Amino acid sequence: MHKLTRKRSKKAGLPSEALVYTGEKIDGKIKIHVIDYDEANFIEQELAGVEACIPYKNKPTVTWINVDGVHNVPLLEKLGDCFGLHRLVMEDIMNTDQRPKMEDFGEYLYVVFKMLTSGKNGETVTEQISLILGENYVLSFQEGVEGDVFNLIRERIRNSKGRIRKMRADYLAYSLLDAVVDNYFVVLEAFGDKIELIETELIENPTQKTVQKLYQLKRELIFLHNAVWPLREAVSALGKHESALIREATSPYLKDVYDHVIHVIDSVDIYREMLSSMLDMYLSSVSNRLNEVMKVLTVISLIFMPITFIAGVYGMNFKYMPELEWHWGYPSVLLVMVGISILMIFYFKRKKWL
Repeated sequence: MHKLTRKRSKKAGLPSEALVYTGEKIDGKIKIHVIDYDEANFIEQELAGVEACIPYKNKPTVTWINVDGVHNVPLLEKLGDCFGLHRLVMEDIMNTDQRPKMEDFGEYLYVVFKMLTSGKNGETVTEQISLILGENYVLSFQEGVEGDVFNLIRERIRNSKGRIRKMRADYLAYSLLDAVVDNYFVVLEAFGDKIELIETELIENPTQKTVQKLYQLKRELIFLHNAVWPLREAVSALGKHESALIREATSPYLKDVYDHVIHVIDSVDIYREMLSSMLDMYLSSVSNRLNEVMKVLTVISLIFMPITFIAGVYGMNFKYMPELEWHWGYPSVLLVMVGISILMIFYFKRKKWL
């Protein structure tokens, strides 16, 4: 189950610039992967250490350095020093509970957002992504050490498909952001399928497990809302920002990403309303079932009430009761009881109580 907040208490009492990893414990090794390209040339390799990044800092080509894992504080601190990143930026990268935002540091832009994927059991997995956009480079820091949604971008760069090899670093940053936002729709589609299944279950045979599924979906929806809603402000600021790092040719693409984010937010709001109404539907269904049971029990009680009264009268065992020694008394009383029951059932049906 997701934790609503990460352990930010690790930084309690420390200076703002203190570099502390606040995410979940990860045993995997940090991987540094670099792709360097222009329209004619392409280089891709796995780097052994931070020192191997230095030659790519001031190259005229576009360089994408992707770091899988932010739990090795000394390594990331050395990488930050290599590219002249502010200590507060490095602190935000290692703090994996950041709110999506965009900040301008002059020589580079810092953007942080959440990547959402579907886990093995169908749950939504949240991972923080940090982007550093420089003049000729993009640094991407991923919280996890395995898997992302950038494989299609890597293929486009390798095979020189589309315009990505013809554009500069800002277009690469846009492409990475767009890939993450597009994957939100994949997660939302899976989320919608879950809602449809639970809705069918609510109509046909709601159980206590149905309520547990509803609350699990509401919890996942909180993560979706927290990941997407602040991203609207970050993408809007990125598209409207008058930074020399964002070229005029890239601005329309960022506006398109903004439209996609708005679409995702609308879908999340719709799902929130649907889950709330489904929970009300379940409570109403349980109440209706209880009312049906109480109605049946009440009707049965009303039918047996006069019969019980007659049986009680003839069970008092007084010596001088006129019908006690009557030969046909017992079958006559039974016949009266059956007749009363039939009349009451007929009356209830006529009133549409049955």
